[in-house]
Amino acid sequence: MSEQQLMVEKVSKRFGGVVANENITLSVPTGSIIGLIGPNGSGKTTLFNSIVGYHPVEEGSIRFEGQELTSMRVQTIARLGLLRTFQQTRIYGQMTCVENMQISVPHNNEGIRTMFSKYPHEVTEKAESLLEFVGLFEKRYLMAGDLSFGQQKLLEFAMALMNEPKMLLLDEPTAGINPTLINGLIERLKRTNADLGITLFVIEHNMRAIMNLAEHIYCLAHGQLLTSGPPEQIQKDQKVIDAYLGAE
Repeated sequence: MSEQQLMVEKVSKRFGGVVANENITLSVPTGSIIGLIGPNGSGKTTLFNSIVGYHPVEEGSIRFEGQELTSMRVQTIARLGLLRTFQQTRIYGQMTCVENMQISVPHNNEGIRTMFSKYPHEVTEKAESLLEFVGLFEKRYLMAGDLSFGQQKLLEFAMALMNEPKMLLLDEPTAGINPTLINGLIERLKRTNADLGITLFVIEHNMRAIMNLAEHIYCLAHGQLLTSGPPEQIQKDQKVIDAYLGAE
């Protein structure tokens, strides 16, 4: 078994009187692709937000490569190599795809003047290479706002790769993407894992996609961990089936 890159232990998160996550324990081994599923409102996105520092937790421990994250700020966690993408894309619509990629490079302790100076050739080269990797090379000079929603998600994914993360938390990567393009996206995610060595932790509603992608899947329901296991086991698990059929 690979060593655990991410460890979530007995984590709970409340918003006022509402329990969003309760006593959740799970782990993500280095170099793996792990899935996180569950009906709407089950607490998946809240857990992602807690892991990357958006929602500090009330109880429990979150460790990445042995470092405790629960008291760290979002930017500090990102610098450790732990990044996430969002259900709704966060791109700059009035900039070209290449420009979006260029500004994704971390500006550690640089002044405003340096930030807006000309980007080195190797940064542009890396941006174009990653745009080719996600299938957007031919659209590299288009305004990001003119891309389809699915293409914008691919751009956001490529922007995250500019930071050379060790682990990516992907929040519904196939949502809004044309069904005919989903298989291609799944293959790119697998290549990201295999060729670039990036661990993937993926929230996904598309059952066929996540069963094809992940090697191990956790299922949440009502803010609690319902079950976990390999895809073939999860597919047949009556508790999982009931959770989805019983979801409003």
